[in-house]
Parts: sequence; structure tokens; C-alpha cells
Amino acid sequence: MEAAAISGSRGICFLYSSPNGKRTLLNRSMAAQKPVPSAAKTVSSRKNSTVFPLGEKGPRNSPLVTSPPIKLLTRVEELKLLSKAEKAGLLSAAEKFGLSLSTIEKLGLLSKAEELGVLSAATDPGTPGALFSLSLGLLLLGPSCVYLVPEDYPWEIVLQVAVALVSVVGGSAAFAASNLVSNLQKSK
Repeated sequence: MEAAAISGSRGICFLYSSPNGKRTLLNRSMAAQKPVPSAAKTVSSRKNSTVFPLGEKGPRNSPLVTSPPIKLLTRVEELKLLSKAEKAGLLSAAEKFGLSLSTIEKLGLLSKAEELGVLSAATDPGTPGALFSLSLGLLLLGPSCVYLVPEDYPWEIVLQVAVALVSVVGGSAAFAASNLVSNLQKSK
């Protein structure tokens, strides 16, 4: 006896084929009453149905598989990010602090960033949402700390200021990074 699972408009059904050629289509509740054969072969599919053998994973509709790959350098070129950074004076400021392309190469910063997953995260579709959630959390942390921490001792005031400063700087950076990664991942 051969069996196959069929995914269609009625949900998942099971198609049993006996050696004499007789085929029986069962839904899940009916199929649970029959023993599942150990070996299954794919049989012909019906219109608007997908057939896959029992015991194997069925077809998956994954947005990651159907979306085109993200080409970061192409998007950087399209958005003219390096030209904008040059006009803003960021490249010359980085050089003044000793951070040039040759320094980046000597220190192996790009390979270290790839080892840490920073460059891979830029192509992950979930990264902009995660960064945005982080930014909201940080931006809510500062006012919450100022409101909840009492001001009885000087160290509590210092704690309020430090947490507020970290939350504003970190939340703003995470929000900007979320927007940047989202723009890099957009296709034309």
C-alpha cells in the first residue's frame, strides 16, 4: 500500500493507493484510524494540490526563501552613502582619529565583524525590527528610571542621569541603525 499526504484547499488529506490501483482520499480524522505505512512514494497530484510523501516535511511558504538576496554593497552604491559621508566630513574625521582603510585592514576589523555576526545581521530581515524594539525599550528606560528611582541620595541622582544618558544615546543609535539597515535591505 502506498500513501501520500496532499495539501490543498481542504487542508491536509491522505491518499492511499492499494496494489490493485484503488485510491482512497481520507482527511486527518479518518486517516488516524488507519495504520500509517512505513514506505511512501509520491503519487500524481490533483489540481491545485501539492503532494509530498508521508514522513517527509511538506512544502513551506517562507518569505526568506522567495525574497531576492540582499546586496549590501550595491545598495550602499545606490544610496550614495560613501559620498554623503564624505560630504558630511565623517571620513576625514575618522582619518584624524587614526581610522583609515589601511588601519581597518591591518587590524582585521571586517573579519572580526563577520565573526561576531555584525555583517550577517545586516542582511537578516529581522534585524530592523529587533533594532527598533531595542530603541523603544531604551528610550522608555530613561524616563522610567528617572520616575521610579527616588532622589534621596546623591548616588541615586547620578544613577538617574547615567541611565537617562545611556538610554537616550543608545536608543537614538539603535533607531538610526534600524532605519539604516531597513534602507539597505529595501530593493528598488
